[in-house]
Amino acid sequence: MVDSTLLFHLSDIHFGLEHNRALNWVAHEVATRKPAAVVITGDLTMRARSREFAAAREWILSLHAPVTVEVGNHDLPYFNLIERFFDPYRKFRGMESVVEKELDLPGIAIVPLKTTVRMQPRLDWSKGWVSEAALDKCLATIDALPPGKKVLVTVHHPLVEVGTKGTALTRGGTKALAALAQRKITAVLSGHVHDPFDMQQETVNGPVRMIGAGTLSQRIRSTPQSFNELRLEPDGRLCVEARNLQDVPTEAMKIEDVPEDAMPPRAPGEPVAPVGAVPRTDPPVH
Repeated sequence: MVDSTLLFHLSDIHFGLEHNRALNWVAHEVATRKPAAVVITGDLTMRARSREFAAAREWILSLHAPVTVEVGNHDLPYFNLIERFFDPYRKFRGMESVVEKELDLPGIAIVPLKTTVRMQPRLDWSKGWVSEAALDKCLATIDALPPGKKVLVTVHHPLVEVGTKGTALTRGGTKALAALAQRKITAVLSGHVHDPFDMQQETVNGPVRMIGAGTLSQRIRSTPQSFNELRLEPDGRLCVEARNLQDVPTEAMKIEDVPEDAMPPRAPGEPVAPVGAVPRTDPPVH
């Protein structure tokens, strides 16, 4: 009998404002559950400071599993524009081997798609942007895989809006989703919005599953610190469970379907969390 493939999907750790109990809990889960890989979809740091990257590097490289890391908007230099434009990945040195790394695992491949750019022709550079070059590189990697290989694409920003409190406003995201739908990928994994979600997005080429991880930092929005546990079953199904440090009723983790590129429909103070991500209560980790 073929075993299922276990993956952990983390995001938005934000060293500099990290949540230590959550990090200890996740490290313990990695050590005991031994996932086939740990996927981190960006924002390792809070302000891309050297000490934040040093802490992130130490924690990530201590995990006993293959790791791939996306670059988040918080991971590009905030205060040094020369470094941002000419050497934006300098502080990743020492963990280059895990940054935007393609992973070829039993039954499934993990392929990165960059959504963070050095500058944009709009004021808010924290939002997502899929360049032609980034999309072409991702698609070429997928097309080079053996026929029938299942694919997870990793991004930092959700490619379209998903109804969470945080927004991505990703330029080029609709086009990218349509191209990925054409290749019938299994799902797109993202972060950025700090709340987990699991939803299907329609495109001109058919549906694409979009799965988002919450945060492991103190910067929570609508849900507590969490990560996603993904399991690829022998029959090809991808099962997703959002695991968090405190009890959240299932109904509070759901939203209605959201139109493509819609702004999140919420009233002030109204809690919102996404569809399909059912929490699992975990005991405190000391």
